[in-house]
Amino acid sequence: MASLKYMQSNERPPLTMQKPQNTDAYTMILEAIDLGIYRPGSRLVESELAERFGVSRTPIREALQRLETQSLLARDGRSLIVASLDHNQMAELYVVRRELEGLAARLAAQHATPEEVRILREMVEADNALIDDPVALSRANRRFHKQVHLASHNRYLVQQLDLVHRTMALMATTSLAAQGRGAIAQAEHDGIVSAIEKKDEEAAYVALRDHISVAFMTRLKQDAKRREEEV
Repeated sequence: MASLKYMQSNERPPLTMQKPQNTDAYTMILEAIDLGIYRPGSRLVESELAERFGVSRTPIREALQRLETQSLLARDGRSLIVASLDHNQMAELYVVRRELEGLAARLAAQHATPEEVRILREMVEADNALIDDPVALSRANRRFHKQVHLASHNRYLVQQLDLVHRTMALMATTSLAAQGRGAIAQAEHDGIVSAIEKKDEEAAYVALRDHISVAFMTRLKQDAKRREEEV
């Protein structure tokens, strides 16, 4: 994938990107959106994408159609652009995410294997070193939540959460960039894992549900500050 430096500047990544082995066009475009290479409002052109990812235009066209069907891309005249979320859409997304994530934690407390619990604990400990790096911590945060989802041992819940997290990529910033949020989020992750370790289903559900609520409030504050600066 392109270097993270491109997410931290206004530079455009190199035109060509190495095609990951066994990765299809849909996944590559999705990852590029998730990494911020393509941001809300960015225009996606078949020929440019085909050249960048080193594939033919047919799989690119199919991937774009699929992403549009999932509302991750939107029409702007005859062009396709990365969609963006308005206030109501963001609120609706967080309502769903809060409940689904809480359910995943509840099921993880019930079904997670000792090995899965140890991995979660090791993730929290390792991620503490990333508190001052919002970009790296954001990627680690996605890995942590994915591991909780998998520990739920419910394939249908995992599928729904994958869709929710793909939509989260349509937000231009991470709540972990807010001052002090990284340390707070890590403390919240620690509490989530502690509840799962104790097999306390209700505590795990509440801990992760509240964690998402705090993240939502942080985003609301970020948006309010941004609007104020634009005035």
